[in-house]
Amino acid sequence: MPHLRIATVNVNGIRAAARNGMSSWLDAADVDILTLQEVRGQDEHLEAALPGWSIVHDEATAKGRAGVAIASRTPTLATRTAFGPEDFDSKGRWIEADFLIGDRPLTVVSAYVHSGEADTPKQDEKWKFLDAFGTRLAELGTDGALALVTGDLNVGHRELDIKNWRGNRKKAGFLPRERAYFDRFLGEPGAEITAVDGTIGTGLGWIDVGRKFHGEIDGPYTWWSMRGQAFDNDSGWRIDYHLATPALAERVETYHVARAAAYDQRWSDHAPVVVDYRY
Repeated sequence: MPHLRIATVNVNGIRAAARNGMSSWLDAADVDILTLQEVRGQDEHLEAALPGWSIVHDEATAKGRAGVAIASRTPTLATRTAFGPEDFDSKGRWIEADFLIGDRPLTVVSAYVHSGEADTPKQDEKWKFLDAFGTRLAELGTDGALALVTGDLNVGHRELDIKNWRGNRKKAGFLPRERAYFDRFLGEPGAEITAVDGTIGTGLGWIDVGRKFHGEIDGPYTWWSMRGQAFDNDSGWRIDYHLATPALAERVETYHVARAAAYDQRWSDHAPVVVDYRY
């Protein structure tokens, strides 16, 4: 059965990632569609790092910050970057591309959610983004559509998703209100959902591919701090996701976090998340 291999990774700067080993990993990975976050560069830097790929890119307003891209082995049919209210600056944080897979259209998103900081204006921007995220998920997930949102979503949804969850309950990335968004995103479609923070909302029915594939286990984590022994101790966070519509989730064959074999072999502080989908 043919499959489509889609990988997502926060590269922590495309130029540094290319220098430090991304290209050799990609040569061996046999990826069809690659979504990138924190590009922190211009079109020419992506083209130099990914020769021969078809690339769409949304650069952040602030130079050297954020940036999202989608690279593929085939050209995209259409691309969109409009996201959220008009007064909200989402540049460099959301890009969609449409592909034709067999005879079905597939929408792939590369998203980079704000890291945030509890009780600061940075967190206010994150709330705005998560609000717009939910609105767009509801639009993309209708009528049996094949759609996939990938990226560094900067929220650990459950205690299984962070090694040191007890120590992070009041910190951005694991705040109850942040996690509540994911309760709704992933809740039964149309059902009344009581979220972890006690709020009540409506489930959107999206599928967390990593959690569905691995079940009730710790991790597997996708990000580790560059400080201390976090990587060696596997004291990480699972904040890089494939969120799929039910129709696409049914096509999942394999899910894999491409964790480096050793600290000095890392080319980003995130590991790629690689999923094969049947078509």
